[in-house]
Parts: sequence; C-alpha cells; structure tokens
Amino acid sequence: MRLTRPEYHREFREHRKEIRNSNSWKLERLQHFEETNDESREALRKGDWPESLRLFEAERDATCQQAREQESRGALLHRIRIVEEPLTPYVQWELHWLHMRAECGHPVRVLPASAVASVESDGLLPELTLPGNRVLFRVIYTESGRPDGAIRFTDPHLVQEWAAYLEKLYAAAESMQTYFDRVVAPLAPPPAA
Repeated sequence: MRLTRPEYHREFREHRKEIRNSNSWKLERLQHFEETNDESREALRKGDWPESLRLFEAERDATCQQAREQESRGALLHRIRIVEEPLTPYVQWELHWLHMRAECGHPVRVLPASAVASVESDGLLPELTLPGNRVLFRVIYTESGRPDGAIRFTDPHLVQEWAAYLEKLYAAAESMQTYFDRVVAPLAPPPAA
C-alpha cells in the first residue's frame, strides 16, 4: 500500500514502539538525499562544516538515551549504509552522524557498493526499513532525493526474505568505527552540498 510521508512516519513510529525482543533493519543505498528540517544539513548546504558537526554533537545525549531505551526493549534498529567511493558530500556528512550514533550504541555497519553489485543489474537496491520483522517499508524518494512516502508490504514471506537478506548484508559489512577511522576521519571537510 502506498503511503504519504506523514502516513509512513506515523506507521513506522507505531511499529517501532510496539517492538520487544526483535531485530529491526534499515538499508540505505542512495548516495544523496535532500534532508528536510535538519539544521545540520542546512549548515552543510551553507558550507559551515564546523557548525554541522557541532549540531550532531548536540544530539549525543538524546541519541545515547534512545539507544539505551531501545536496547532495554531488545528493539535495536540495525542500519546498513551502502557506500560508493569517493564519498559524496552527503554521505561524508551522514557518516559523521552515523558514527556518533554508533558510539552511542546504535548498531551501524558500512558495506561497499561492490558487495551488492551482483544483485543490482536491474537497478539499485531499494531504501528499506523493517521494524520488528513484521512489516516492510520501501521508502520512496523523488529524483532530487527528497522523501516522498513509502510502500508498505505485509506479506510474511516477503518480509522474512528481506529480513534474512539484510541480516546477511549486516553480517558481511564493516563496523562503523573501523570504516570511519580508515576512510572518513582522514578526509577534508566536504564542499557545500
């Protein structure tokens, strides 16, 4: 079922609140998004890298609290970030945010695009969220990278197939910490984007 952006956000939050002792998954494949209502993203657009990072850091306490709360429910969201190198300014910016989240206890791993190339002969993998392995959302973006809702799938077989595939990708991916230290930390600030 096709959902508007507000419908998707509402349903995703409702599913996430109900999860107990179950894995959730998020797959991010696109290399550029147009985040909306994000002060750090606005700072990147203006070329103010120090402000962008400061705003991430200002989220640290709340992000760590969120991870503790999710862990206490056994409801962590495992995120797989597929990257193409050289990194786009957006991905470089996002990896700083994901690194902070990983330091707080959110499970985040990074996978090179080459690891999924064999399954992308007909197009890129979709952007997906699977809260609690009960429902699958294919997140939709416009051509410019703006969020545009989602498609909800509830067929148990389809949901379990994707959950198993994402678990496999997650197991094969590199930890955020080692990837960040090796690839991201040495980079100069990205250009305004």
